[in-house]
Amino acid sequence: MSNYPIITLTTDFGASSPYVAAMKGVILSINSQVQLVDITHAIPPQKIRLAAQVLADTTSFYPPDTIHVAVVDPGVGTSRAIVYAEIADQRYVCPNNGLLDRLADRHQPTKMIRVSEPKYFRTPVAPTFHGRDIMAPVAAHLSLGLEPEKLGPRQAELVKLEWRGAKRMANRIQGEVVAVDSFGNLVTNITREMLADVPTDETVAIRCDDHETRSIFQTYGDQPPMTLIALIGSNDQLEIAIVDDSAKIMLGVGVGAPVEVSW
Repeated sequence: MSNYPIITLTTDFGASSPYVAAMKGVILSINSQVQLVDITHAIPPQKIRLAAQVLADTTSFYPPDTIHVAVVDPGVGTSRAIVYAEIADQRYVCPNNGLLDRLADRHQPTKMIRVSEPKYFRTPVAPTFHGRDIMAPVAAHLSLGLEPEKLGPRQAELVKLEWRGAKRMANRIQGEVVAVDSFGNLVTNITREMLADVPTDETVAIRCDDHETRSIFQTYGDQPPMTLIALIGSNDQLEIAIVDDSAKIMLGVGVGAPVEVSW
């Protein structure tokens, strides 16, 4: 382990939540040398699918052996498990409720352990705040070099989610909005790979709900302000945006809105 290990936090607690501060306090009380990084605390409440996508899109950029704690946990206090997992060269502590499904689709986990050894928990454990009382202290002990096998028995499998993929047909791709970023851009499940042989000029039409634009651009600055555009974003997914404004607000659509590319 590095002398200054990294622990990231991803939650649905909200940006100014005291719950985040409590988790950080627990971690720092166990290992004051840890580097704490906030990935996001703006996941909408209980939106496991979005959190799973965020983890898949961000955590691979961190140094090997970074510990990622994710708390989007509508089943807190129930029989749902808490899991430690090693995927690619990253480490994760989170509820086993689908949060790791997107990552596990991309890379086979090399280690999965059910977190059940109370020696490494904060006591007493509040049934409604396992992020503070179980996941935070477990991550801190791991950052000090705790062997993961001491946390509990092997976890046989991870909970999976249903993901609706985009469909490619002759001269048409049908998908949907799967996320809205902090700028109000609409992120779809249509990938760069699916668009590889699709024209990018005005012969291609992109429709979102009742709204249409033409051409697929390289970046937001390719068109003037207040223009509706389509482009492939940094996560290799088609985005629909309004230059210098929020497509979510201006178009009045959000996650689940149908998207079609035709040419």
